[in-house]
Amino acid sequence: MRIGILTGGGDVPGLNPCIKAVVYRAEDAGLEVMGIRRGWGGLLNYDIDAKAGNSEWVTPLNKQNTRTVDRSGGTFLHTSRTNPAKVKPHDVPAFLADPKNPPKKDDPILDFTPHVLKVLEKLQIDALIPIGGDDTLSYGVRLHKEGFPVVAIPKTMDNDVFGTDYCIGFSTAVTRSVNFITALRTPAGSHERIAVVELFGRNSGETSLISAYLAGVDRAIISEVPFDPDVLAKLLIDDKKRNPSDYAIMTISEGAQMVGGKIVEYGQADAYGHKKLGGIGQITGDALKQITGSDIIYQQVAYLMRSGEPDALDRMVAISYANLATDLVIKKHYGRMVALREGKYTHIPIDSIATGLKRVDVNELYDSEQYKPKVAHLLDKPMFLY
Repeated sequence: MRIGILTGGGDVPGLNPCIKAVVYRAEDAGLEVMGIRRGWGGLLNYDIDAKAGNSEWVTPLNKQNTRTVDRSGGTFLHTSRTNPAKVKPHDVPAFLADPKNPPKKDDPILDFTPHVLKVLEKLQIDALIPIGGDDTLSYGVRLHKEGFPVVAIPKTMDNDVFGTDYCIGFSTAVTRSVNFITALRTPAGSHERIAVVELFGRNSGETSLISAYLAGVDRAIISEVPFDPDVLAKLLIDDKKRNPSDYAIMTISEGAQMVGGKIVEYGQADAYGHKKLGGIGQITGDALKQITGSDIIYQQVAYLMRSGEPDALDRMVAISYANLATDLVIKKHYGRMVALREGKYTHIPIDSIATGLKRVDVNELYDSEQYKPKVAHLLDKPMFLY
């Protein structure tokens, strides 16, 4: 039996330990593992008829060549935001294009799922373990519906995959954020300024919320609640006056928006319909300076949140998810996503990820008037508030 494994979407700390754990558990059970490079792009770009081979897109994995991969962050298999079911004309691999009718810019989006299924057959892959967020795993759902065996592992810094309380990468992202926020107090206090810290978080503000909760910042803006810059400015000025060091500090999700405003996006939409985010912190900082007259420190933590090695919790979850997913494959229990629910490891139907949205429980965890974390009832809440 041969398992295919890939990582898609943004990288997070914990991916390499997860891949290694799959390889070790599979090899101990007598299974082979094939690493697919660059996410779903590896299967899209694999040329079945190529004479020179496709080592750029796939590579055999074993204990020997994965022995040390868990000592670093990121994913050694690399990643991409490719969706083989929605390929833009200019992204079609040359060998898949019709030479008589080359793709044009205004051609419709193309679905190369039949090609992907042929590649999986060519590689003699019996089951797939994709590791990704809801976008990456949504194509895993597509393959599952096509009848191909899939067991998914959720990862994302935003911790927003529906159906699981925890995704690989979240703990390390929060840890990094808290450390940088704490360090930023030095220049903020020295210069008596208002510091605006922008964190990743497209649709879910959990990273901003939990980082603010742990770092003890003055205010936190999340994706779920549009904010009024005038109200925010007044709150921060009061915070600044009450601080003996005469500074204030706040976090803001990259997907946040002002009342009556829009999400700050730029660039071309990717294969999943998302444009790049970033800049709402700068816009907010400019507005705060204009309203308050105070100088601003604006800091995007951005990719630093996903840099470096995973913390102990992300290692624990990554390795445990890997072992659980591999066990499901060995038992041929397909069409599942491994998950943590109420502090316990479990698995759920893979198509569950498309049945809802995971967002911050504003009523329980956020004060929409004071723009700050507010845990209404801590008793019986899970370790990571959600």
